[in-house]
Amino acid sequence: MNILGLDEIGDVAGKRVLVRVDLNVPMADGKIGDRTRIHAVAPTITELSDAGAKVILLAHFGRPKGERNDTMSLRPIAEAMAEEIGRKVAFAEDCVGEAAASAVADMDNGAVLLLENTRFHGGEEKNDADFADALAKNGDLYVNDAFSAAHRAHGSTEGLAHRLPAFAGRSMESELAALTKALGEPKRPVMAVVGGAKVSTKIALLENLVTKVDALVVGGGMANTFLHAMGIDVGHSLKEADQAETARRIMSAAEKSGCAIMLPHDAMVAEKFEAGAEATHVGTDEGVDHDKMILDVGPRTVEAINNEMNHCATLVWNGPLGAFEIPPFDKATVACARHAAMRTKAGLLSVAGGGDTVAALVHAGVANEFSYLSTAGGAFLEWLEGKPLPGVEALKR
Repeated sequence: MNILGLDEIGDVAGKRVLVRVDLNVPMADGKIGDRTRIHAVAPTITELSDAGAKVILLAHFGRPKGERNDTMSLRPIAEAMAEEIGRKVAFAEDCVGEAAASAVADMDNGAVLLLENTRFHGGEEKNDADFADALAKNGDLYVNDAFSAAHRAHGSTEGLAHRLPAFAGRSMESELAALTKALGEPKRPVMAVVGGAKVSTKIALLENLVTKVDALVVGGGMANTFLHAMGIDVGHSLKEADQAETARRIMSAAEKSGCAIMLPHDAMVAEKFEAGAEATHVGTDEGVDHDKMILDVGPRTVEAINNEMNHCATLVWNGPLGAFEIPPFDKATVACARHAAMRTKAGLLSVAGGGDTVAALVHAGVANEFSYLSTAGGAFLEWLEGKPLPGVEALKR
């Protein structure tokens, strides 16, 4: 992709390296709920620190809308980061100005410093030139290791890359390599599984995928809209009647490009969306009673998906097949996820991402058995949509 990484950064001893990381982790009562993102950036930080760099971390937390908000301070994360990397992490009360400059000036070679929330300044999200200049004053080199924030053209994700020699961190490199193998230069046949509630939120994704993959599985509430567009009665299932024409357009585009769209042959329906609800198995061609709703795909559909997966070399997954949060409507997602994990051990390249997807794969017990699991939400989705990501584009030479 014509992007330089840490292998090309050269001698960093004594140099101030600004590293953009994603530390926007779940927090409650001052405690971090999930340290996945902290763990993801640790290799880049320790590698630079061990090489003698002065490692200066830039990150955002929450949406303070350009104003200082102590509930969104990064200070509590400095301690968690120190535990993760096994060395002290200092903290500065601001990311620009005297507080930042003084903290940077006090750094020894190999030291690690976390600067305060970049979004405390309006110039961050506006990608203001003066703000980017102020950030750049504290660095000699720039490393972006925050793929999950790369879809935003902000001062610390895009602006800095034009002001200092710019490189990709290890987490960023891994993400780009996995996504390039999955859709950029994939081994075929390629299969995509796309779930979720609404077609309207994934139109661009579906339109792009039907031109890139050989088989596209549509699950979740989205599948109901497609079935409705085909004239099938889906009862009072979640659907977007106003997106029927969009669904038909996507199916037509898929046919022209030779992509097979796989919709549910059967489904599990219930009168209520609640745990332990009595579920009934129906064939979708029979239609669904007016007082029932589709909450999961059925066993015949699971079998068809897994059979298709057996013949694929690459799998891209975004979104659950059903309402996996509430048993028994998690069965299809769990069954297909576990089959994908089994196929991965046999050589399938499996790449998955998105918040609900990660949660579903964790629920199925196979999150660590996919070839690559992206923690990025919006950036992963926009990559699948075929959109250029500003934070990635800025790193290109």
